[in-house]
Amino acid sequence: MAKYTATYTHEDDGWWTVRIKEVQGVHSQGRSISQARNRVREALSLFVDDADTAEIADDIKLPPVVRQFVMKVQEVTREHERSLARMAKAKEQAARKLITTMSVRDAGAVLGVSHQRVQQLVKA
Repeated sequence: MAKYTATYTHEDDGWWTVRIKEVQGVHSQGRSISQARNRVREALSLFVDDADTAEIADDIKLPPVVRQFVMKVQEVTREHERSLARMAKAKEQAARKLITTMSVRDAGAVLGVSHQRVQQLVKA
């Protein structure tokens, strides 16, 4: 399967311009990234036979200030996911410990989850 890179640039008029890096002359535009993505695949089909099945990787160009904000969101998202994993592990450990001294329903009440969730945690 062929692979191509679509480079998107947001223009001052609100439109997205997209170009296929590997094939000179393939470009299009759209009001949204999604629309530009569909249109550039159409444009690519005029130049190559495998446009319908080709893998197209998005390369969205953003101004440096905006890119910094997006990178910050990505960093916070990764931290959040790590925190969720730690929370899940702590709940599992707490559930295992609690059911040694109380009912599954009471363990659920203490942890703030359903008794069914306690059962799932203990089986994990």
